[in-house]
Amino acid sequence: MQERLQKILAQAGVCSRRAAEEIITAGRVTVNGRRAGLGQKADAARDRICVDGKPVARAEQKVYLMLHKPRGFVTTMHDEKGRRDVSQLVQGCGARVYPVGRLDYDSEGLLLMTNDGDLAYQLTHPKHEVPKRYLVSVRGNLARLPELSQPMEIDGYQLQPAGIAVLRQEDGQASLHMVIHEGRNRQIRKMCEKCGFAVRRLKREAVGELSLDRGLPAGKWRLLTDAEVAYLKSL
Repeated sequence: MQERLQKILAQAGVCSRRAAEEIITAGRVTVNGRRAGLGQKADAARDRICVDGKPVARAEQKVYLMLHKPRGFVTTMHDEKGRRDVSQLVQGCGARVYPVGRLDYDSEGLLLMTNDGDLAYQLTHPKHEVPKRYLVSVRGNLARLPELSQPMEIDGYQLQPAGIAVLRQEDGQASLHMVIHEGRNRQIRKMCEKCGFAVRRLKREAVGELSLDRGLPAGKWRLLTDAEVAYLKSL
């Protein structure tokens, strides 16, 4: 793909885009052995780009995937306690990818993973308010279910009201859809505990409008399509 040289140099970590313009203007950059000009484009995957005669390392290809995280895995790339971690489930993806957000050890469902740090930040920072939908099974006093959708403070943070839809309830047990925006550590479990509920099952079903594939088995992953990546970047 053809891109401006200053963008390629910045992505490769050589310098900032502004500094790249200066070294291009100074004649220090060549493309396939020829001196480059300001505004010139190149293909980082095909062209030989050099600064002061030294080849520029190609930027790491961005990889985006969804993993159906099963219970019994920690959402980290390494666990000091020796527990199984999600890195073991995506070893064949061809890149070192990192989890986007959290799903605790006993939770399951949609976990996005990527090596695109900018997108990961965009999807996880509370100020961007990306909605996440969970299927939650709880046990407790069902008369207190409306409390889950009220504003509450957890660990010193004032949370936005959660969206609650009751799917089924009987005999002190209920299945809910809960939609939250912050995604703080064990947020839903702490919210339920504060309202007197024990969580029996917690499964993330969607991030924004991107849903977990129904046919994707627990422990398996697939690459996101270009349209799905574009959608996530638009959030």
